[in-house]
Amino acid sequence: MMDWTDRHCRVFHRLMTRRARLYTEMLTTGAIIHGDRARLLGFDQSEHPVALQLGGSEPRDLAAAAKIGEDFGYDEINLNVGCPSDRVKDGRCGACLMAEPALVAEGVHAMKRAVGVPVTVKCRIGIDDQDPEIALDTLARSVVAAGADALIVHARKAWLNGLSPKENRDVPPLDYDRVYRLKASMPKVPVIINGGIPDLAAAKQHLDHVDGVMIGRAAYHEPWRLLAADPELFGEAAPYATMKDVFEAMIPYIEDQLAQGTRLHSMTRHLVGAFHGVPGARAFRRHLAENGVKQEAGVSVLHDAIALVADRAVAPIAA
Repeated sequence: MMDWTDRHCRVFHRLMTRRARLYTEMLTTGAIIHGDRARLLGFDQSEHPVALQLGGSEPRDLAAAAKIGEDFGYDEINLNVGCPSDRVKDGRCGACLMAEPALVAEGVHAMKRAVGVPVTVKCRIGIDDQDPEIALDTLARSVVAAGADALIVHARKAWLNGLSPKENRDVPPLDYDRVYRLKASMPKVPVIINGGIPDLAAAKQHLDHVDGVMIGRAAYHEPWRLLAADPELFGEAAPYATMKDVFEAMIPYIEDQLAQGTRLHSMTRHLVGAFHGVPGARAFRRHLAENGVKQEAGVSVLHDAIALVADRAVAPIAA
């Protein structure tokens, strides 16, 4: 989720679940090899377990970027073969690589030789006119033979010719059964399903057929759902009872980042969906939108926004 799941977002999400695995936004191999690594790859130790998601196609560069990521402390290296973004497609990475399973397998093999942490692949069920029965099976078997430790499958095609990246998140129909069939045909390979999963109730249904569930946009736009993840999926208590408790725990991190020169809005932009069905939620969002963007905005802006929300702040509800 490029430009969304940055380090500030992940710290916030980790406060709501100890067990779910967090993923970085996709970073290209070129940016990692030649760019500001501390800025791109730095993360808070509280984020573990956290996976680095890579975009790229040249096996040597993938191996180098994977090794850099492992040295930074990431728990998993994930190769993205599902993103339909134009800038990704133009760089010969992302979903367009569904058409080049042998090249993807070479990249996985190179990464496996370079690192000791798990290497996984995130893909679509196919692109454009591909037959998903053939395309997904071919890619999956190629990367598993090359050493991939798990597959994360977005249960839609990506139409690279004819649909925008935004449309590719919603327009192609979901085909969860195709992912279930992949799992049934590869019972020893961990298969995680992704795409249009709205809540934890739906996630639990998918877990009858696959090994894991990835939730992206629902977790971002309605982060309060994550408070129920540990109780509902792992049989463990939630880290905090309410969203107000989560915010209290987030304050020291925000204060530390502000002291380092980070703008408040860079952090609070990830918090706007935190309250759901609670009196004051709209006022909370408005206050952050109007005041969090100011150059001089400090943690008092967040304190004032939280004060606008009723004390019966969201506990884990019907997630």
